[in-house]
Order: sequence, then structure tokens, then C-alpha cells
Amino acid sequence: MLFCRSLFFQIVVASVLGVALGVAAPDMAASLKPLSDLFLKLITMLMAPLVFCVVVQGIAGAGNLRTVGRIGLKALVYFEAMTGIALLLGVLAAALCQPGAGMHVSKDAQMQGPASTFGESAAALRHDGLVGFMLHLVPANPLGAFVHNDVLQVLVFAILFGCGLSMAGPQGKPAAALINSVAAVLFRIMGLVIRVAPIGVLGAIAYTVGHFGICSLGQLGVFVGLYFVLVALFVLVVLGVLLRLCGLGIFSFIWYLRAELAVVLATTSSDAVLPQIMEKLTAIGVQREVVGLVIPAGYSFNLDALSIYLGLAVLFVAQASGIHLTWAQMALVIGTALVTSKGAHGVPGIAIVILAATLAVVPEIPPTGLVLLVAVDWFIGIARALGNVMGNCVATIVVAKWEGQLDATAARRAMQRTSMRTS
Repeated sequence: MLFCRSLFFQIVVASVLGVALGVAAPDMAASLKPLSDLFLKLITMLMAPLVFCVVVQGIAGAGNLRTVGRIGLKALVYFEAMTGIALLLGVLAAALCQPGAGMHVSKDAQMQGPASTFGESAAALRHDGLVGFMLHLVPANPLGAFVHNDVLQVLVFAILFGCGLSMAGPQGKPAAALINSVAAVLFRIMGLVIRVAPIGVLGAIAYTVGHFGICSLGQLGVFVGLYFVLVALFVLVVLGVLLRLCGLGIFSFIWYLRAELAVVLATTSSDAVLPQIMEKLTAIGVQREVVGLVIPAGYSFNLDALSIYLGLAVLFVAQASGIHLTWAQMALVIGTALVTSKGAHGVPGIAIVILAATLAVVPEIPPTGLVLLVAVDWFIGIARALGNVMGNCVATIVVAKWEGQLDATAARRAMQRTSMRTS
């Protein structure tokens, strides 16, 4: 009974029912599209305030860089570099493999519903040039940015607010507490919205199969498979090379963290193993101040697997809609994702909100594909959580090595001793 009440089970059942309806009664199934539109509107309703709170919390939570000092600055440089690499990996894989090509998702939602006011910044870039684009980034009124759901303007205000909050010190604590309280309430609302995800998934899958045919589902499977491959390549190749430069091996490091990774695999949550991860990194000789700074900051600033997902998903939705993105638009998407991905961890459904915020800068892309991705988000969440945990663990090792505070030989011995005791 507990399994039947789980959201994962309900989404699987809704997906199966959607497929069955799409095959048995295509016309009726296509008429269920308003269910997915309603779910999408609920997500969009929370987008601007959630993005604002997440970005402000991420910036303020990093502390004052003048006091964080050298370690914090190196960590932030590393985080941005790896996030950029992960985003580019997702974008390049989508451009080469074309996982969404041929789906022919309808563009009729392009200028309707929750996406109708998105993308004025991108339009300014096309019509008014770079100067017009830069001027449009600054809202005439911060409240107006929220009212019109202009995500780029919300981001600009959130960045400035977060920086001001960090610089205010003790005087900013009441405002920080208020932001944290508002974020907690919004996350609870997000939890309620995600509970109706099976209804949105039912409508999206039924409409997709009824309107486009059952073959369209195969491409969602291709998207999931490609994402798992990309996360594995990022961990084994990119992170593996960095660990090798630090004197450690990626496979022995994965084996050392096998218990924690198993918990993440079962719960699809990286938060569940935060204390254990910090203890294990300290046990192999990484200084506590490095672990205590890099790991918590990395949970907000270094979400490598989420960045791969954003790069891959944006182009997937564009391809499914028959939209060709220019290099300028892709650069705008990557730049937006570098900011929107900060702080997006530990909240069910937050990846869809972040993806919606990222897509908002390209108004040509209809929002229909978002609900399709909700249907497979729980499967994607497994690789996303594992990749994020591994990215932050490797980040701690790299920063410790950069600081000259890592003895690779002692670390290898410590990992071997721990592995022998737990085998």
C-alpha cells in the first residue's frame, strides 16, 4: 500500500494509462491536453518567486567572499568552470544526437497561456541589439519583473539582492530570515503542486500518443538513456581525469563512497548523505575547513548533473518543437542556466522549474515539452543526484589539492583501509 501511495508509482500508472488511452481512443486522449496545461500553469505560477529565493539563498549562503577568503574563491572558480563544462556537454550531445528531432510537438501554445509573456529580453536582443538587450535586463520596477514573469529581470534583481544581503552582514539577517521563510513556504507549495504531477503526466502522455502516435514515446526513452550516458561519461572521464591529476583513481573513489552512493540511488536525494560524505572526505586527510566550505557551497553552486540536464533538455524541447536555436540563443540559454541552476537541490520538481526558467529566455519554444519531461523526471533524478554528489566530492578533493592540503598517498591508504574494513 505504501508503494501504491508513492508519487513514482502514481506517475508510472498515469503514464501507462496515457499510453493506453492514446492507442485506444486517440481523439479522446488528445482532448486531455488541458490537464497538462493546468499543471504547467501551476509550475509557472511559482517560477519567478522560487527562482528569486533560490538565487538569493545561493549567493547569500556562500558568505562574504572577503571573509571566505582564498579557499572560497578557488571553490567558486572551480564550480563555475565545471558547471560550464557540464552545460556545454549537454548542449553538444543534444546537437549531435538530435534526441527530440521528428517529434513535431505543436507550436500552438507558443503565444498562449503561461509562456505568453516570456522572452521579451530575447526579443530585445533580436530587434534592438546588444544595447537594447542590456537595458531590458534591468527592470523599471522589481515588482513588474515578477508580475510579467520576466525571468531574466528577476534574475538580475535576485543577484543584486543576494549580493546586497551578503554585504549587509548582521543588518541583513532579518531579510535573510524572511527570504528563507518565504522559500520554505514556496517549497511546500511546490510539494503540493508535484502531488498533482500524475494528472499532468496523464494528460501529456495521452495527448502525445493520441496526436503524434506511440512512436513519439521512444524518443523520451532516448532522452533518458542519453542523459544517463552523459552523466556516466562526465563522472568517469571529466571527474576521473581531475582525480587522476590529484593522484587518485575514480573507480577506487567510487568504491570508497559506495554506501553513500547506494543511499542516493535509493532516495534520489543528495541531502540524505551530506554528513556521511563530509566525514569520509575528512577521513582521507582533507582538512575540515576545506570540507566544511566546499561541500555545503557545492550543494548550491556545483550541480554538474543538473547542468548537463539543462543543456540537454533545452535543445530536446526545441528539437521536438521544430525550433532551430541560433548560436546567440544557445549562448543566452547557457548564460541563464549558469545562474538559474544555483541552489536548485533537494526540492521535488525543482529541476522542472529551473528548466522552465531557462526556457523562458527563448520565447519561440512552446512549453508543451516540459510536461513530457515531467513523466521521466523521476528516472532522470537518479542519475542527477548521483552525478551531483560525485561532482561535489571531487570538487573537495581538487580544491584541497589546489590548496596543497592533500596527501594523495595517505588518501589512497585511508581509502584502502576503509574498504577492507567494510568489505
